[in-house]
Amino acid sequence: MKYYAMQVKTRGEEKYIRLFKALNPGILFPIYFPQRQLYIRRRGKTVSSNAAVFPGYIFVEVGDDENILDHHWAFRKIDGFFRFLKSNQNIMALAGKNLELVLHFIKKVGPLAGRSKAYFDENDRIVILEGPLLGLEGKVIKVDKRKGRAKIKLDLYDDSFSIDLAFENIKPSS
Repeated sequence: MKYYAMQVKTRGEEKYIRLFKALNPGILFPIYFPQRQLYIRRRGKTVSSNAAVFPGYIFVEVGDDENILDHHWAFRKIDGFFRFLKSNQNIMALAGKNLELVLHFIKKVGPLAGRSKAYFDENDRIVILEGPLLGLEGKVIKVDKRKGRAKIKLDLYDDSFSIDLAFENIKPSS
C-alpha cells in the first residue's frame, strides 16, 4: 500500500471527504482524517472536544497496483483542495519517518486518539503505558499535569507543528 498526503482547507477536512465521496462514488480509496480527543474545562465542567491531529491534511491509501495520478484531477476539483504533498507537480507517496508517523495515527491509534495512560517517574519524566502517546515519548516538548495534556512536536515533510494529546496520570503499580 502507498499513502499520499493532501493539504485541504483547515477545519474543512470532513466536508472535503464527504464531498469527494458524494461526487466520486466509483473511487473507493480509503481516506483518513486522524483526530484527537481533548478534554476542556469550561466554567467548572469538563467537555470533550475533537480536533485534527494534522490540521489541514488528509491521507489517501492507494493499492500497489493503482496509480494516484489516474485520479488526481478528481481530488483537485473538489472545493477546499490546496495541494498534494510534496507538490501538485511532484506527487510523492509518504515514505520514511513521514509514513511511520502517519501510520502510527491511522493504524495503531485509529480514527480518534483518546487519552493515553501515563505516570511520572522519580525524575518527573512522563512514562507512557498505553494509548496514542506510546512510541512518541521523544516528541514530547511540554507536559501540563493539571490539564492532563502533553504537547508533542510533529514533522510532516517540511512542515513542523505542535499538538496537544490527552493523558491520564496513573500511579505505577509497583
